[in-house]
Amino acid sequence: MKNVTKAVIPAAGLGTRVLPATKAMPKGMLPIVDKPAIQYLVEEAVRSGITDILIILGRNQSIIEDHFDRAPELEEKLTAPGKEKMLEECLGISNMANIYFVRQKQTLGLGHAVSMAKAFTGEDPFVVIYGDDVIWGEDPVCAQLIRAYEEFGRPAAGVSAVPWADVSRYCSLKTTPIHDNYFFVDDMIEKPKKGQEFSNYSILGRVLLTPEIYDILAHTKPGAGGEIQLTDAMAEYARNYGGMTAVEFTGKHYDMGNKLKVAEAQVELALQHPEIGEAFRAYLKEFCKTL
Repeated sequence: MKNVTKAVIPAAGLGTRVLPATKAMPKGMLPIVDKPAIQYLVEEAVRSGITDILIILGRNQSIIEDHFDRAPELEEKLTAPGKEKMLEECLGISNMANIYFVRQKQTLGLGHAVSMAKAFTGEDPFVVIYGDDVIWGEDPVCAQLIRAYEEFGRPAAGVSAVPWADVSRYCSLKTTPIHDNYFFVDDMIEKPKKGQEFSNYSILGRVLLTPEIYDILAHTKPGAGGEIQLTDAMAEYARNYGGMTAVEFTGKHYDMGNKLKVAEAQVELALQHPEIGEAFRAYLKEFCKTL
């Protein structure tokens, strides 16, 4: 079994749910305290042992490339005394991993975006980190999926139980308990209509796939929303290639395409920030007195 050292981050979405902030800025660059959202995704991958990352971009998203590149003019300014920590942080961003970029010329769906990673991943297993989903926790979700892959030898999906009323916004998995937080999956459906649900377990932003997915994606037809859905390809894999493993992951999930969840991420991660956490907590206590 090959080690999992590659990750793919599809980040070409238009961010229509969080307009107008994303009119001229990719949603991956929405800040959470002092880091853009996409940096949290890259850091999670690195903490999980990933060394090579492909970020799939759309038009007018070169700012994401710039963020992970060196910035000589800025770095020179930060060589001044007293700015050593800022210089270290800036250099660290560009040195976290081997980061590559490819442009998705048409937004034809998550499945289409992942298919563009074939030359990058080759015959290796790889993690897909959905560009909308920041998950904060001590144990990176990518690492949780890698452990499941090492134990069971099949693709894995990070899942969570969502309210039944919300299942139609996500996908629904047909699950059978294995042990602890592991489930066997032999079918799934994207954005099910009422009565089509298998369960209220939905994939929330992380999957680990093997190269067989590319042959399936090559003949996957547009599904929900008229897009090529990765879920449809994974459903075929689950039904015909020996199933998948669902991992009910630990960690707090933030949907960066949801304005309320973006605000929650700002508040909750600010409270945990080593520089401003204590002061921000004191501010909130005082502010709440005025409500």
